[in-house]
Amino acid sequence: MILLMMPIAAMLLWACDDEKTYSDMKESERRAVKAFITEQGIKVISYKEFVEKDSTTDYESNEYVLIDDVYMQIVRNPKGEEGARQMQEGETLNIIARFSEYNIAEGDTILGNLYDSDNPDIMRVTLTSGTYSGTFTGGYMFARYGSAVPTGWLTPFPYIWLTRRQSQVAKVNLIVPHTKGTSTASSYVYPCFYQITFTPEKLYDTN
Repeated sequence: MILLMMPIAAMLLWACDDEKTYSDMKESERRAVKAFITEQGIKVISYKEFVEKDSTTDYESNEYVLIDDVYMQIVRNPKGEEGARQMQEGETLNIIARFSEYNIAEGDTILGNLYDSDNPDIMRVTLTSGTYSGTFTGGYMFARYGSAVPTGWLTPFPYIWLTRRQSQVAKVNLIVPHTKGTSTASSYVYPCFYQITFTPEKLYDTN
């Protein structure tokens, strides 16, 4: 539904300017995200609406929910499927992540492994006192940005269920601002659009 190759008006606003202040760059980022949302026909719903809909977004209507500055669309969630469950308090899981990373400001896909079956990214995710944290232990993101998982990537975890069944694995789309993005996005103040699937390497039933 997202047309990644479609040029957006925000690209015209992102000319390099050494005299830009941080405030200027944040405003350029805000305009880029706004233009992307408009041109992609994204419908933003409130968190209250999201919760009232059992923490779902309507993919057919291109709905996204705004949570802590991250726009999230849950494309597929195996909630209720046999063998699927959410992470549990105190648990650590290795998560296989397949993704594409699109620089909204520049209008360019800059990284991804969606079509590279031999090189998935591995995230080690921990849930402690209701807070999710993660580190990359291998893959494209690790090689390019280091071990820190962007906090925007962790936004879906309170809402998605995890399964090993490939046809049902959790899939999300995210619009991530620089404050929740990679170290490079943070340094250069640009937003990214991500398509990501999350598959646990192992998933034990601890009930």
